[in-house]
Amino acid sequence: MRYSRLFIGFALILIALWVIVSEQMAGASADAVINARLTTLRSPIAGQLSMPPRGLGSSVSVGEELVSVTDPLVDKIRLDDLAMERGFAEAEVARLSLQVERATAQIEALEARRQDYSLERVTEIEIRLSRARARLDLIERGILGDEAVAGLVEEGQSGDQGDPQIEGIAVEYARERVAVLEITLRSAKSGVFLGDGYNDAPFSEQRRIELETLRSGLDADWTNAKVRLGTIEARILKERERTTLLGRAALSSTANGQVWEVLAADGEIVQRGQDVLRLLDCDSTIVTVSVTEGVYNRLTVGEAAVFRLSGDGRNFAASVIRLAGPGAGTIYQNLAIAPSQRHLERYDVALVVPSLREVPELRCTVGRTGRAFFDARPLDWLRDIWR
Repeated sequence: MRYSRLFIGFALILIALWVIVSEQMAGASADAVINARLTTLRSPIAGQLSMPPRGLGSSVSVGEELVSVTDPLVDKIRLDDLAMERGFAEAEVARLSLQVERATAQIEALEARRQDYSLERVTEIEIRLSRARARLDLIERGILGDEAVAGLVEEGQSGDQGDPQIEGIAVEYARERVAVLEITLRSAKSGVFLGDGYNDAPFSEQRRIELETLRSGLDADWTNAKVRLGTIEARILKERERTTLLGRAALSSTANGQVWEVLAADGEIVQRGQDVLRLLDCDSTIVTVSVTEGVYNRLTVGEAAVFRLSGDGRNFAASVIRLAGPGAGTIYQNLAIAPSQRHLERYDVALVVPSLREVPELRCTVGRTGRAFFDARPLDWLRDIWR
């Protein structure tokens, strides 16, 4: 019995020593800090800053307008010149439009006059033709006496200048008149007017053709003026966009997170490229840890780890995403929490902990500390019970 107690006591001592040694030998970090990337908003133009009251740590979301910069002295000379050109172009379009309208109205009036002339001219020829046919019929039937027939014959009807009146050619003359009037009527109906000392078209028709030629030229000039006006309008639009961009610029959040640092004040005159706000990107949360050289040399990117917050019994699954080694101060220039001197004396490792982003109260707890473990420990089962 006495030996059994000694054996049990010796076994318990061995187990305790194994637990202590295993706990101490397990790969663990000296420190671990929740960190996140910073994003800086810079003014794209020079001007006066307008920034609503916004405290440090206030939440922001992607696309949210945070500040604006206004430049009241933006150069608008080119825009004014284009506006003047547009005025001239509009006046030219209006002038050409009025000339086209007037030419069209004159053409329509001349066309109506030509139609009236053609109608009356055809009516006149038809009347003359009907009378000529009637006279020819009377002559051919012998109803008219010799004196009446002789009265129808004029000097020169024989074909020779100075010939006396010849009664025998009255019939031929009447037939000639009928034939000539038939040709004249047929031509008039087709729009061609025959007559001694006249053109083949009336004055109204000739004038209408001239005006149509003039209107064709005016239409071409009017089209060209409208195209030029459209080009100027497009240039004005682009110039207005340019002056708007130079006259006012809105700075919107590029991250879902918090206001980390305010670098300018409301109403301040800022220069182009000057830093205005620094934001904390809560979607880029990582954990930065420092380990000993022995632990560091055993780690690989993608290796599993466990992160535990100080004062919190929960374990969070993590994985190694970067092995920066000793003296890794430069990689912290764009991170919220800078490393301590003691941290830089050890070996830097970065972990990604996806479950931290899924817990609302821990999603953006940048600056909280804890420890990271890279090996299983004998008392993990007991920690799980106490968690």
